[in-house]
Amino acid sequence: MELSAAKVGPCADVAIVILNWNGAGFLRRFLPGVITHADGARVIVADNASTDDSVELMAREFPLVELLLLDRNYGFCEGYNQALKQVDSDFFVLLNSDVEVTLGWLRPLRSLLEASPRIAAVQPKILAHADPTYFEYAGGGGGYLDRLGYPFCRGRLFDTLEKDHGQYDDSRPVAWATGACLMVRRPAWQALGGLEPAFFAHMEEIDLCWRLWNAGHEVWYHGGSAVHHVGGGTLPKSNPRKTYLNFRNGLALLYKNAAPGELLSSMFQRLVLDGVAGLRFLTGGQFRNFQAVIRAHFSFYGKLAYWRRQRRAARPHLRVAQRPGVYDGSLVWAYFAKGKRKFSDLGIK
Repeated sequence: MELSAAKVGPCADVAIVILNWNGAGFLRRFLPGVITHADGARVIVADNASTDDSVELMAREFPLVELLLLDRNYGFCEGYNQALKQVDSDFFVLLNSDVEVTLGWLRPLRSLLEASPRIAAVQPKILAHADPTYFEYAGGGGGYLDRLGYPFCRGRLFDTLEKDHGQYDDSRPVAWATGACLMVRRPAWQALGGLEPAFFAHMEEIDLCWRLWNAGHEVWYHGGSAVHHVGGGTLPKSNPRKTYLNFRNGLALLYKNAAPGELLSSMFQRLVLDGVAGLRFLTGGQFRNFQAVIRAHFSFYGKLAYWRRQRRAARPHLRVAQRPGVYDGSLVWAYFAKGKRKFSDLGIK
């Protein structure tokens, strides 16, 4: 599915907002490129009460960049919610501090949104900073979900990354767009209340995009724009804290957004697979990750009343067949049982 993007001028109605927490090294390394390739957009750093020298660095080396100081560390989700309440641009770009942008990256995204008012959010191609010939874990060539809510990307199934051969240079609607580099319309963001604060971090952009689809908006990927992402800038990949957030938020994501006729079956299957994952951690000697899975489930059940309220607020709920970017099968089964390692192996068109 293609959409011809309109030609637009400089992106003066765009605000690039980088949420920073103790990321002075990333700011020093990547912020100059963002400034150079801002194409007329505002560049804003929102500091989430850093305890390193980030604020001093901004004053010393980037005095012309707008700086928003948050009074405490709100986490990724509420940090952006608090920051973007103070920004009045028509379009926001949520940009991770560990992303290196490239020449001309911004305008294709802005052009795509200009081409269709139905499109509320768009991401570029996300390549690995360490080796830009490969897609990066968080976003790749656009985000997909299986019917049980497991996220994956074109270019990445679980830990298997593809090389970029131009196979995802198209533009198309996707189930979700990565929060590492996400352009979103301000009215849509405000109408949905921004990111889910109870997620704190991880999978929050998937929840936002699912809610956008449920609300009648579209979410797209644009392969004509590319950025390079370091990844794992806050928590290492195997960190038990990340395991906890991913499992807890994965349950909440599915519970909040799945269609009524699909919810019970999907939740039951998800619980079974989470149990299998927990046992794999235990038998593999990863006791802290096993504990994280248990804590994630208790946390989800403990806040079930809250998640129920959030589910009601997210109505209507689209079925799997009504949402682009959804694989009507189990990614876990396809990957681990059938050995499918590439997006093209899944047979998704």
